[in-house]
Amino acid sequence: MNKWILGARLRTLPAAIAPVAVATALAGSESALLPALLALFVALALQIGVNYANDYSDGIRGTDNDRVGPIRLTASGIASPQSVKRAAFISFGLSAIAGFALAAMTSWWLIAVGAAAILAAWGYTGGKNPYGYIGLGELFVFIFFGLVATVGTYYVQVEEITLDSILISIPMGTFSCALLAINNIRDRALDGPARKKTLAVRLGDRKARYFFAALIALGYIATLLLLNPWTLLTLLTAPIAVVLVRGVLGDVQGGALIPYLAKTGKLQLQFSILLSLALVLSHG
Repeated sequence: MNKWILGARLRTLPAAIAPVAVATALAGSESALLPALLALFVALALQIGVNYANDYSDGIRGTDNDRVGPIRLTASGIASPQSVKRAAFISFGLSAIAGFALAAMTSWWLIAVGAAAILAAWGYTGGKNPYGYIGLGELFVFIFFGLVATVGTYYVQVEEITLDSILISIPMGTFSCALLAINNIRDRALDGPARKKTLAVRLGDRKARYFFAALIALGYIATLLLLNPWTLLTLLTAPIAVVLVRGVLGDVQGGALIPYLAKTGKLQLQFSILLSLALVLSHG
């Protein structure tokens, strides 16, 4: 497979697609196709940019030298650090262009929001003081891949922010955080010695696993707060979530957690599809 496709980590893309799909379903008949497509492009380009940026920054720091999981372009030597960095900046640039178009259609304030998102994407592992190395990764993921991505997508289509748009952003954020959380639980034993103090390192193994379970549970609770009977459809994924959480709360370590990362991504996708369907039906 092409090295740049590997580096883009396509399995992470549902985290970018889900908030756009759910927000568009909430917008219903008021949704606008072009803004929705542009929002999707922005989200995908940002996600790919983050993946390349993390590959570059962790690679040059040596954090990825003994990493398990997906292949790293920089650490493995498959691609030069500068070419990976360039790929990240190209992705961010494409995201900025689409974001500028969205701002021109709706509000120029979106430029500031987009700039903050790009800075946050780079600052996770990049720069002198990456926030991902001090345990703030999940917080920023919740803000930008949950709240901003969902509410922002809804806003560019209907030009207003509602309580429901905020509520549906919560499960989008918590499931994205769960993806990062399980990733960091997997890498905890290696991140500590590498001075990468992720939340999993700070909490310790057992508490980090309980935190993962809490993120999944919060996603369901927030959805029920919509007080929309159609959203009960999302409970069809509950048995999958229970099996997933029970597995993570076990004693599986290191590379053996990789399948749980994939299962978390599938759960997010299935949950988002059902939530989107529920929101469409509620407009019925």
